[in-house]
Amino acid sequence: MVVKSRGPRKRTREKFRRSTRTPINEFLKKFEIGDKVVIDINSSSISGMPFRRFQGLSGKIIKRRGKAFLVQIKDGRKIKEIIANPEHLKKI
Repeated sequence: MVVKSRGPRKRTREKFRRSTRTPINEFLKKFEIGDKVVIDINSSSISGMPFRRFQGLSGKIIKRRGKAFLVQIKDGRKIKEIIANPEHLKKI
C-alpha cells in the first residue's frame, strides 16, 4: 500500500495553483523596514515559502535576513515572526 503524504505542502496543490508564469520582477522586489505586506504564497518558488497557515495574513517587515525578510504577524493573541522571500510578499 501507498503511505499518505504528511509533508509541509500536503493539500496545497489547489490552494496555491497559478495559471500564469511568474515574472522575474517578483523575485527582485525591494521592501523597506516598516512596510506593511500581505503574505501571498507563490507556488512556482518553493524556497523561502512560508507555511500554508499564513496565506493571506498581513504584517510588518522587521528586518532583512539574507535575501529574505522577517515579517511580524499577529496570529490570534500571539505575535509571530515569519521568514519569507520577496516573491511571497505583496506591499499593501
